Formats: sequence, C-alpha cells, structure tokens
Amino acid sequence: MAMVGGNQVHNVFVYGSLLADDVVCALLSRIPQSSPAILNGQFSIKGRVYPAIIPVENKKVTGKVLQGITDLELYILDEFEDVEYERVTVDVSLMDSSNKSQAFAYVWSDKNDPNLYGEWDFEEWKRTQMEDFAKMSADFRKDLELPESKTRIATYESFYRQDGDSPLVP
Repeated sequence: MAMVGGNQVHNVFVYGSLLADDVVCALLSRIPQSSPAILNGQFSIKGRVYPAIIPVENKKVTGKVLQGITDLELYILDEFEDVEYERVTVDVSLMDSSNKSQAFAYVWSDKNDPNLYGEWDFEEWKRTQMEDFAKMSADFRKDLELPESKTRIATYESFYRQDGDSPLVP
C-alpha cells in the first residue's frame, strides 16, 4: 500500500454504505467520531448495492461527517471509492448544531449515468446487503496492503456476481 505522508486530519461526509459502522470499521479499523449532517442530492444505481450522490436541487441526503480522518484513512477511502467517485469539498449542514461545515464528500463521477435512478433505502440495504458488503469491504482493506492490490471495483465484482439484469448478488 502506498503510504501517504502528513499529519492532517479531515472531515468526510459519508452516506449510503458508509453510514454502517461495520463497513467503516472494516476499512479504517476504527469508528471515528461523527456528527449527523445533510447534503443535497442522492440516487440509487441500477445493479449496484451502494448509492451515489450528484448535485440535485430539492433533494437532501442524510449522512454523517466522520471527524478526525487521517491522511492514511483518507487514502483508504479514496481507494475504496475508486474511479466511480470523485472527492470534492462540500458544505454540509450539521444536524446537531444547525451549523454549516466543510467536508470532503464522494460524488458520482458520471453525472449523466443512465443507471442513476430513484431513492436509496439504507434500512433495506442494512437488512439485505450490509453483512456481505462489510465482508467485501474487509476483503478490500486486506487486499489494499498487498503490493498488487485490486481496485475496489475489481474486489466488488469478484465478490458479487451478476445474473442477467438483476442486481449483483454474493
């Protein structure tokens, strides 16, 4: 794994699968302090078990801001989000104080993706996908330490199999 220098700490707005402490812990080996927050825009992705956000008017995403993320942890999150997402700085509204805060967020790279649709349901995902997704995330994190690590997309696709037009399943 390429090491990242520096001792900066960062705030990262997370949503979707990264709201699950099991997934965050599988990636970062800890559960950082966090605050509930709101950001604009979110969609489901056809055939995937994770959501995406793109800037959309009149749509709100409930998530949380992970606080005190180290440079190494930011690198791990960057690798996990892979090329499908781009890390950008956003203004989020903190729900516990009504203050605005800046944080990094991972936004879907292809804003015109025809597979973006509808709302993503975290509770449904927790019930049906979280356990397998946390296992896949742990496999990705272990593999990231290897000299020839797979991308998260490759890890995801080898963990889940596609059955025609159905969503990917383990």
